[in-house]
Amino acid sequence: MVVGLSLPAPLVAADDTARDWSPAELRMLRSLQLGNLKPVPPDPSNRFADDPRAAALGERIFFDTRFSDNGAVACATCHRPEKYFTDGLPLSKGIGETKRGAPSLIGTAYSPWLYWDGRRDSHWAQALVPLETPVEHGLDRRRVLGVIAEDPDYRAAYEEIFGSLPGETDDEDPINRAFANVGKALAAFQRGFLPAPARFDAYVKALGEGGGDAEPDLSPDEITGLKLFISETTECTRCHNGPLFTNFGFHNIGLIRLQRGVRSYDVGRVRGVKQALQDPFRCDGPYSDAGAGQCEELEFVRTWGVEISGAFKVPTLRNIAETAPYMHDGRFRSLREVLEHYREAPGGALGHQELNPLELTDLQLDQIAAFLGTLTGPAPAARPDASKSAPR
Repeated sequence: MVVGLSLPAPLVAADDTARDWSPAELRMLRSLQLGNLKPVPPDPSNRFADDPRAAALGERIFFDTRFSDNGAVACATCHRPEKYFTDGLPLSKGIGETKRGAPSLIGTAYSPWLYWDGRRDSHWAQALVPLETPVEHGLDRRRVLGVIAEDPDYRAAYEEIFGSLPGETDDEDPINRAFANVGKALAAFQRGFLPAPARFDAYVKALGEGGGDAEPDLSPDEITGLKLFISETTECTRCHNGPLFTNFGFHNIGLIRLQRGVRSYDVGRVRGVKQALQDPFRCDGPYSDAGAGQCEELEFVRTWGVEISGAFKVPTLRNIAETAPYMHDGRFRSLREVLEHYREAPGGALGHQELNPLELTDLQLDQIAAFLGTLTGPAPAARPDASKSAPR
């Protein structure tokens, strides 16, 4: 939710009248239905993005703790399938503690920017960063390639897809190229992280089929919360729209507050976009498979301005009730705390703070939270053998 004033009285009560939808409301509901999600878009920067062999290799790497300095951290350490590829922590922990929480990876193949600040512009470029971050996996790219080279199964799988691994060399280019391939394999696997239908989707589908006795059971409070969510007054769908309930944009919602003794703040997108443009693994970089004119997001990206200062990425609301805590630093423990933040709309310390206070009652906050719980689908299957770390 971005902007709000006062809420019309008829939306307050949770009763059977909330089941009456106007034509405009029905159009909005259908636009949010998961059945309208288009196929995962192609990634021109990764010609292996839809190669099942690359996805299989990426899956093995994703769950393998050997790709860490202490032999105890895998990608799945912070992105656990049973937790919708989050870890349930305010700040994620690899070898050490990071400065941000791990966002869900579900549906990120649709996003043009990765990370809370969008500091990478593709799945594969993002996948490389944790491997070399000291508090996450704590390796360097040569050691990553060493794990692959020393394991016969890994080596055979890699070379079948990408060609020969580089031998010992002082030339950084073949090392970088092979390291990029590791990211491209991880990305091929992660492209399959898609949301599953939830109760909300069954409800909207039934409305389209005539409703009546066949209508799935959403409680009166959940339905009223849905009406509040799509209302012009709350404007939640200004940012949380489409089947994934996100526009993948960046917004300043007043999360940065000046504190005594603190001189450096996480300024979000304004710093992240600079890092994206400097990344050698970016879409138009030397290790990308994209051709001329295929990196429009980089070409037209906004690099400065109050709009991106203190702004963070809009997360998907799919499965949101199961992915606490919330925001880039995990400051809110519950959806109720998040909604109270929107109701209060505190002034931010940086840039253009976009919120106006929402005049919502406690009951209405609870109703919106109840609706958000209807966006939970089945969790991805966990891998009980993930700790074994050996390739299959």
